[in-house]
Amino acid sequence: MKKGETAIGVIGETSFPDRGYIDREDGKVLIKHALPGRKVEYRITKCRNGSAEGMVLRTVAPSPAETAADPCPQSGTCGGCLYQTIPYETQLKIKEKQLKTLLTEACGDSFVWEGLIPSPLSEHYRVKMEYSFGDSFRDGPLALGMHRRGSHYDIVTADGCRLVHEDFSRILKATLDFYTEQSVPYYHKTRHDGYLRHLVIRRGTKSGEILVVLVTASGEWDRLLPAWKERILSLETEGTIAGILHTRNDSLADAVIDQGTTLLYGRDYFEEILSGLRFRISPYSFFQNNSGGAELLYGKVGEYAGETEGRTVFDLYSGTGTIAQLVARTARCAVGVEIVPEAVDAAWENAARNGITNCRFIAGDVLKVLDSLTETPDVIILDPPREGVHPKALPKLLEYGVPRIVYVSCKPTSLAREIRTMEAGGYFLKRACGVDMFPSTPNVECCALFEKRDNPGQAG
Repeated sequence: MKKGETAIGVIGETSFPDRGYIDREDGKVLIKHALPGRKVEYRITKCRNGSAEGMVLRTVAPSPAETAADPCPQSGTCGGCLYQTIPYETQLKIKEKQLKTLLTEACGDSFVWEGLIPSPLSEHYRVKMEYSFGDSFRDGPLALGMHRRGSHYDIVTADGCRLVHEDFSRILKATLDFYTEQSVPYYHKTRHDGYLRHLVIRRGTKSGEILVVLVTASGEWDRLLPAWKERILSLETEGTIAGILHTRNDSLADAVIDQGTTLLYGRDYFEEILSGLRFRISPYSFFQNNSGGAELLYGKVGEYAGETEGRTVFDLYSGTGTIAQLVARTARCAVGVEIVPEAVDAAWENAARNGITNCRFIAGDVLKVLDSLTETPDVIILDPPREGVHPKALPKLLEYGVPRIVYVSCKPTSLAREIRTMEAGGYFLKRACGVDMFPSTPNVECCALFEKRDNPGQAG
């Protein structure tokens, strides 16, 4: 095998989340964004000691599993939905096998595997999208959507995306048409000039409320914001526009960064209903992206947490306090810790509006806050960001010695990596399941119950 070599092969075994392997006589080639059974032309990008990594150049023949009809118009170009050509039941089988294998390789097969719970909606389930402005090819017309698969620069206009409600596409198209008509340039992240950066849309699946945020660099084109707002308000949407906002971002990073947000219309939050509770969600605070799936996930969290009556529960990385409020309905008290101040403000407000008085929310880094907490937990629930718990925070929270720790992971590879630290701290994986929060993509949420070895108890 040589770097730069091109070849054709069939992807055989796959591993979580989207890694596949092509077996050759001279070794294995790791392929990213891989579907099992798909025949591809690939280029070797890295090569060492009889193994290599490759990049797909084109699909030569589909996988036998790819039998779903009528895929999205952007199928194969947008970087979002690798599995959309596979029927949903088959997607679930692939994900479950990969997730169970990942956990088994991390800690053996002594835990109880409880399967993969399907999403209530396999399409139109997302409540948030962050679209990027750019062009689909160099010096091409303005585009608004997702990055082209394998590219850091090209943008595919995501009009008609199947993951979101049609209201998303209506707002996206209206915004793209408006700024195309006005010949407004997008922000070039290599030249650091231009104006348009991102369009953030959040929509409650159950409430139907919509929040629209335009993210731009500073510039003379701010004068067009009132007209853009009126264009959005003139749309016929199934949901209700709750708020329209403008966020300024002059940072060099290619990310949505809030350096000042102005309310153009309505209010700066939308509401969503989850498990009978109502939540206010601000533009950039964390909230699960699949409301129906979140209800199933949090049901598992409650089951794994076990009896909480009269007990203190720590909800670490608590976002807008969703889990804390749900467990507080039976617990003595719940303490939420979250690093995003606006999410903590929303958590306090949500708890008050839901009539929940036995919650306390703290703004700060979990690593630092643990040193100042006066309460002693009986149960700990973790729902960290994708990269997992801070490596210094995990041993610290294990020192509490609680009988149970419930770990919710949106990136199960991070969870699998941290199992070794959990074991070193005296905990073992008792039960685990997946919840498919991300249909048509390789991603899946994992919920795991860890119990202390000297107090195993009975799960659930």
